[in-house]
Amino acid sequence: MKKRQIHWKQTVFFIGGMGFIILLAAGFITIVDEWQEQEIEAFDSAVYSGVSTLKAPGVTAFMKGITYLGGVEWISILTALAVILFMVFKKYSLGIYVLLTVLLGGGFNWLLKTYFKRERPDLEALVEQGGYSFPSGHSMGAFILYGALAFAVFRLYDHTWSKILGAAVLMLLVFLIGLSRIYLGVHYPSDILGGFSAGGVWLLFSILVYTFIKGGRPWRKISNL
Repeated sequence: MKKRQIHWKQTVFFIGGMGFIILLAAGFITIVDEWQEQEIEAFDSAVYSGVSTLKAPGVTAFMKGITYLGGVEWISILTALAVILFMVFKKYSLGIYVLLTVLLGGGFNWLLKTYFKRERPDLEALVEQGGYSFPSGHSMGAFILYGALAFAVFRLYDHTWSKILGAAVLMLLVFLIGLSRIYLGVHYPSDILGGFSAGGVWLLFSILVYTFIKGGRPWRKISNL
């Protein structure tokens, strides 16, 4: 009876995961279609205009600090620290998972940017930023790294509220990083949505692969990691 229950949970988990991957991929494709058909400018302009009303010296300083938390330098540092901690506490599988998910996710973002080659907004940006615009590397990288850490929180803690609170804080940070890129004028809002959707696809795929390798049981207790 217990084996049947575990098998049922595995099936629901993987079907649900694949469903979300398909939805996120469809969202990404929709954004690309709207952009290539030049039908997304109104959305980008409306969102940017709304975000621009928040501009103030204090908000600008805050957004510059937040945007750093989604940059390559900080993501590299935090990834290295997370992997080291996992290894020190003998959570080897989670350490390898985070390392590969972030590294390969970064390569995935580079491929997408190189393929689409969307130029950055023609705006007076508040920070200097080179490279292509779509999908946002900060948004995609943050979604992948902090999402992977949120998944690790779910694996490591038994208390439901600890899991929910930890994941909620990390996802709020991801949202703020995306918002900061619009505020600072270095990305279109559609770049951010593209980064979130592509990052979500990669993150969910990595979670499914990890749980499959570990036996398809994402709800395992820490003692079984």
